[in-house]
Amino acid sequence: MPDRQRPAAAGPVCLIDLDLGAPLPEAPACASDGRPYARAAVAVRVHGELIGVVDMPVRGERPDIDELARLATAAVQERVDDHLCRDGLGPGVYRNGGPPRCQREHASFLAAAPFVSVVIATRDGEATLGDCLDALRALDYPSFEVIVVDNASRRDGVRELVEARGDVTYVREDRPGLAVAHNRGLEAARGEIVAFIDDDVVADPRWLAQTAKAFAAADDVACVTGLILPAELESPAQLWLDGYWAFGKGFERRVFDGRRPPGEPLYPFTAGVFGSGANMAFRADALRAMGGFDPGLGAGSPALGGDDLAAFFGVIAAGHRLVYEPTAVVRHRHRRDYESLRRQAYGYGVGLTAYLAKTLIDDPRRTLGLTLRAPWALAHIIAPSSPKNAGRPEGLPAELQRLERRGMLVGAFAYLRSRHRRRALYLRAGAPA
Repeated sequence: MPDRQRPAAAGPVCLIDLDLGAPLPEAPACASDGRPYARAAVAVRVHGELIGVVDMPVRGERPDIDELARLATAAVQERVDDHLCRDGLGPGVYRNGGPPRCQREHASFLAAAPFVSVVIATRDGEATLGDCLDALRALDYPSFEVIVVDNASRRDGVRELVEARGDVTYVREDRPGLAVAHNRGLEAARGEIVAFIDDDVVADPRWLAQTAKAFAAADDVACVTGLILPAELESPAQLWLDGYWAFGKGFERRVFDGRRPPGEPLYPFTAGVFGSGANMAFRADALRAMGGFDPGLGAGSPALGGDDLAAFFGVIAAGHRLVYEPTAVVRHRHRRDYESLRRQAYGYGVGLTAYLAKTLIDDPRRTLGLTLRAPWALAHIIAPSSPKNAGRPEGLPAELQRLERRGMLVGAFAYLRSRHRRRALYLRAGAPA
């Protein structure tokens, strides 16, 4: 039974975290609205490190944690054994006296861990920000700061929540836009690494450590992205979002540079392969040298998104490396309602082609390369057998695909309009408006 990233059937999904060698967790009896679970997604860990996520049906009225644990372990047994072998342990042996090798190495890294700035941009996000900050307090990491950028909130909830905590830096940015807010956070950051997460994610206790470690995975790593898992999969909108626009990029570490990987004809313009903005970190000096994030992109701008994609592309274009690290995990709280998903689908389309327009404006010589890739891009968007469409989740409304494609048609114009509106920000940064 292979591990999966996409729910294979409609119906609520039970999310379970299983750490092998530790006591079994309790599984909830039913979804929050009382419906029985149709499937389970079991995140399998060894010594706290994520190995994979296994999707399987739930048999009976409620999840049987013993059966789910047995089936999930069997599905990723080879990876489990590989981890135990690296730790000098035999199959099925999770402890042999003292701490396993991976935990000793983890402790050694933490003893000299770099100082990191964690930046969270939010606009009226106090409903989810509290859980996000609580998770950061529980991080297994010795040296970091948390900066909350209050991005033109219309209420006082964010400021009051942050000021009540005392261990979080509050920064106000009155100009709306995610990229603008991230740049404000970058200005305030003191860390040699700057990590960005969204206000509606909950970080795994080892998220920051695994992120920081990944900067040493290769030479000249300027950016690390991590795995984004759902925090809840119960409503149809949540299932469709996670099934069609899945944030997860797999469970194998990947190192990206200027060389095109096999089977990636659109690389590096398909910047979504690198990761997502809800879980990304940069070497601070490299991001500042790139000029930070493009203020004409991102949620809150006419371009609606694309700021993270442009930053990932910029890392590769500048000759640096980018690492996708699947053990650096956060869980994202997908919105439950369909109307929010409609807006997201349209925004994803606008943000994609807005980002592509930026790459051409920055360097018109890229036009030929992008034009030559156009047939593959069209097939990727439209062909039923493309990687994007082959895993289309059950019941996905065709309207959502139409909205995304409609957004793609206007993205370039939206970016030009955004650049014009924010001309002063480009001039201040010394970039052509």
